[in-house]
Amino acid sequence: MLMREVSATEERDLLIIIALYKHKNITKTAQSLFLSQPALTARIHHIEEYLKTKLIYRGSKGIHFTPAGDYLAKNAERLLADLRNVQENVLNLGNGVKGTLRIGASIYVSRYILPRLLSLFQNQYPKVDFNVTTVPSRNIINLMHNQDFHVGFTRGDYVWKYEKYELCEERICIVSKNEVNLRNLPQLPRIDYRTDYLNRITLENWWKENFSQPPTISMSVDQIDICKEMVINGLGYAILPNISLCNVNDIYKMYLYDQDKKPLFRKTWMLYQQEMLEIKLVSAFVTFVKNTNFDDAFFNSQM
Repeated sequence: MLMREVSATEERDLLIIIALYKHKNITKTAQSLFLSQPALTARIHHIEEYLKTKLIYRGSKGIHFTPAGDYLAKNAERLLADLRNVQENVLNLGNGVKGTLRIGASIYVSRYILPRLLSLFQNQYPKVDFNVTTVPSRNIINLMHNQDFHVGFTRGDYVWKYEKYELCEERICIVSKNEVNLRNLPQLPRIDYRTDYLNRITLENWWKENFSQPPTISMSVDQIDICKEMVINGLGYAILPNISLCNVNDIYKMYLYDQDKKPLFRKTWMLYQQEMLEIKLVSAFVTFVKNTNFDDAFFNSQM
């Protein structure tokens, strides 16, 4: 227990140094780490007191690192990796599945898949903790290459040269409070939400295949759940994945097809590296995911 507490503190401090070196700004660093500015400042002072040296100073154009701070920041990522490896190797030598599983997931996966999945996994392995980072799918690829995460969850067919496993695929559909005629779609108010590049390209290609004029965007929002609520309240139609509509009643849905009459799907993938399976915790989780049935019942049970 003591080892876990010490490691967690050291890991947090290294993450602070890494983020501070990246942003060179207290406000942005605090936001990226979900800390208040006073809490972040206090922690930086604590690190400096522990090391008995000044690491940063504030200038007119933001944060500047002292030579000692610059040296620490440039070695922080290696130190963090070494710290995590030591902790994982020690836990791996023990009996049972335990430790902290580092997961990177898209916002969509974090909202609709992970809560129930992690709950089921922890029921089977109660000594496991989770460190979940929510980032866009395109960013997960680079972070997985750097082994910042044990496992990553992405949506869309991003290039990944290591192991990947398809969790599920959801149908893409037009949703509206009332029934709509496909031919009238360009004239109807559409609610758009911020999505990743691959999905945006898929939707734009489908639109160009079916219409010669652009859609009438009446509202743009930054989250899929907000978009869904706007549709439910009759403010326009949207193009959404079917899974986001679990337990939503009294709404009109029209599934989309490409020019070859094939349904439009959005796939969700689990990414990992084979060498990570040497860690008992990672191996147990990957096996658990592969044995989980991601059917409608899985998604409906958590809504």
